[in-house]
Amino acid sequence: MKNILVLMHDDVGQEARFQAALDVTRALDGHLTCIDVAVKPVTVDDYATLGGAALLLGDEQVSEAANRARMEKRLKVEGVAYDWIQTTGFLSPSVREAAGLADLIVLNRDIKDAYPDMEEVATEVLIKSGRPILAVPRACQRFDACGQAMIAWDGSVEAEKALRAAVPLLQLASTVTIVVCEDGSIKTPVEEAAAYLSRHGVKPVVHPIGYALDIPSTILLEQIEANGAAYLVMGGFGRSPFIEAVLGGVTRRMLHESPVPLFLAH
Repeated sequence: MKNILVLMHDDVGQEARFQAALDVTRALDGHLTCIDVAVKPVTVDDYATLGGAALLLGDEQVSEAANRARMEKRLKVEGVAYDWIQTTGFLSPSVREAAGLADLIVLNRDIKDAYPDMEEVATEVLIKSGRPILAVPRACQRFDACGQAMIAWDGSVEAEKALRAAVPLLQLASTVTIVVCEDGSIKTPVEEAAAYLSRHGVKPVVHPIGYALDIPSTILLEQIEANGAAYLVMGGFGRSPFIEAVLGGVTRRMLHESPVPLFLAH
């Protein structure tokens, strides 16, 4: 995991994305790619609206050019290798287009009452890019790669993928705790997950919890606090006959409420 991609756009979540991406890149001795998107306005087909849209797009491009100047000035003193992509389009497709060689994409989790809709962006990129994402809260000031990591385990294919993808980060963690909800239906036993990690030099602590105690998302939120977790690794689930980019209930709630960064794979 060396190639880190981060969305740069002058919005309320940018600072959290920027700080987390810097910390991850440093921790992994990697390369940071910043994609700065001037967002196209949504238009309808009439002359007046299209003319107004052109003005709005011009303002957006000027704003993002200024954003690039500000953020690159900061980047140049951060001591990380980086490159910058400046583009115009819509956020999710632009990030996916730039994600070809990315090992990890840094985005935000949901930011209430804010534009752009970061839950929608994270969901669509997660499902359609095939890359793991790190979804950080707006209040995130740093990503502690050497802190305590927590893994949500349900034995699913998505959980397996998230676990494998997160290994380079988990190898840096001070402790790794696997929280597993025991409901008798787990496909891949948690013992196999622990053995897999041990072969990569990670010695996890397995914490089984009875499924009947509470719903899984509540258990995870409680365990994040109880364990002092720096971040959570979990699979992301997509279920919708109408809209492809919609996640299952546990992942959706974590995208709304998690107080720590989420490492997600789908």
